[in-house]
Amino acid sequence: MDNSLRLLALRLFVRVASSGSFAEAARYFDLPASSVSRHIAGLERSLGQRLLYRHTRAVRLTDAGERYYREVRSILESLDAATEQVISGAKQPQGLLRLNAPVAFGRRHIAPLLASFQQANPVVEIELTLSDAFIDPVQEGADVVIRVGSLGDSSLVARQLATQRFVACASPAYLTRCGEPHHPEQLSDHNCLVYKGTRGAQPWYFQGAGNPQAQRYSVTGNLHSNNAESLVEAALQGQGIVLFPTWLLFDALRDGGLTPILETYEALGEATREGIHAIYPENRLRSQKVAAFLEHLFAEIGERPYWDHH
Repeated sequence: MDNSLRLLALRLFVRVASSGSFAEAARYFDLPASSVSRHIAGLERSLGQRLLYRHTRAVRLTDAGERYYREVRSILESLDAATEQVISGAKQPQGLLRLNAPVAFGRRHIAPLLASFQQANPVVEIELTLSDAFIDPVQEGADVVIRVGSLGDSSLVARQLATQRFVACASPAYLTRCGEPHHPEQLSDHNCLVYKGTRGAQPWYFQGAGNPQAQRYSVTGNLHSNNAESLVEAALQGQGIVLFPTWLLFDALRDGGLTPILETYEALGEATREGIHAIYPENRLRSQKVAAFLEHLFAEIGERPYWDHH
């Protein structure tokens, strides 16, 4: 196996190992699945080791494959970073920048700033993936992932973009028809439109002035959805009350389509305040395109996010 074919085989192996799928790796590299399988089989023969267990529904690393994957992935990342630095030199950032963000946040706040970024950096290509699933940027090969909510333990670098501020609100028509609650307990008498995603129904918390902890309140309603924007639209139509972060509601609040309620309480989507973070592997910061994008992102959103200026 010559060096160019070996390098391709290594990249295919890392993609199959991270995605668990020959078909996904074939789509990613725009190759036939049979070609991916042939390259990896050749790599295994040259090593004298089986790297993958092939099953009809899944692909799993062998013990040797697991060790090899960790080493090869790190080496390829370093190779790509070094190549970018040499090619770029003193010139502007270039290459493919892979971004991932939640669907609603990405559509509203990431996609709109890409045009100005690429105008300033015309030789940077961008691949933007919007998904509400929590992805691992290392396994998925993403340069920057925008994560909304809790982070959990991670070896990744995380920079807080903003703190999430939640608001409970309803349309003026709904409040005229059904009355305005003045205590969170009164929400049980109202039609609450609840987000229900992969982690189940989003809880509604409120914290009164002087209280050390937020309290969870039981809410019910006739519409649940895994699409937050659909619930906001229903609230605008006067169907009920929603509780969402200001980054999602800011235009409806600014235009008067929705009116904040329970303003003497702090609304929360979890028991504690959560943030919006940009996360990435530490070695990505050596990349000019990643550093340039992060600088643009933070400058555009600002120290106090523009969506809290209503």
